Amino acid sequence: MSLEATKIAAGLVVLAHLAFVVFVAGGVLLVVRWRALAWVHVPAAAWGAFIEFSGRICPLAPLEQWLRARAGLEAYTGDFVARYLFPVLYPEGLTREAQLAIGAAVVAVNAAGYTFVYLHRRPRAAGGGP
Repeated sequence: MSLEATKIAAGLVVLAHLAFVVFVAGGVLLVVRWRALAWVHVPAAAWGAFIEFSGRICPLAPLEQWLRARAGLEAYTGDFVARYLFPVLYPEGLTREAQLAIGAAVVAVNAAGYTFVYLHRRPRAAGGGP
């Protein structure tokens, strides 16, 4: 892989990571509209909560750092992605307590969202029709 392609790949991993974080945190809002999306969102939200509660890091972070190192890039300086997206994904001073709070927030938001979805589910028509 060329140097430029490696830089692009690193940026794409960061964008995918950010999209996943947003989906974990707010995907339940999409589930309100498209119920079948719950089959994708519930495992994603569970994974996000697991990562925060366990104190582990998402596998996308080391992948992105490995790509940056292969491309000869410094740690998160110099471009739009590094300046505006990295602080969201890799905040300075992230403590264990903050990780637990983030995990609890993910669980609370999703529990509230899925409670709403459950309480506002559409009743099935009598006779098995649509």
